[in-house]
Amino acid sequence: GCWPRKWRRASTARAKAGKAQAMPDLLERKVGIVSCSGEELAEGTVARLAALKVLNELRPRDTVTICLPLFLAGGAGDRAFAKLHPTITVDGCDLRCAAHGTEKYSNKPAASLVVNELVAECGLALRLPRKKRRNICPAVL
Repeated sequence: GCWPRKWRRASTARAKAGKAQAMPDLLERKVGIVSCSGEELAEGTVARLAALKVLNELRPRDTVTICLPLFLAGGAGDRAFAKLHPTITVDGCDLRCAAHGTEKYSNKPAASLVVNELVAECGLALRLPRKKRRNICPAVL
């Protein structure tokens, strides 16, 4: 697998213990994390790893993941959760597929991060022109 070993162990251990839950009770107060699912750019991978760090290490009791492809395809449970709870989107690039999809199908995200903008602020950006990127989320736009 491509996930860091410590995250794989934690996820496997939690699933074996029966603590993993596909979708929390809609009445339980949680924050949904919607992460970029683009694999074309490294920033998409960074977005997913950042979301996993929050979900598994920093705020495991306060957050749940919302699967962006399922959300865009019409996942009723994910859309209902995002309408009733705050969401944070973590996008890899300025196409902002997670943020646009969340706003289009539920509500405006409570917070939205874009990895390549954060990287640029640190002076580390290697930016590809927009025309060299494919639009990987046509359902959003």
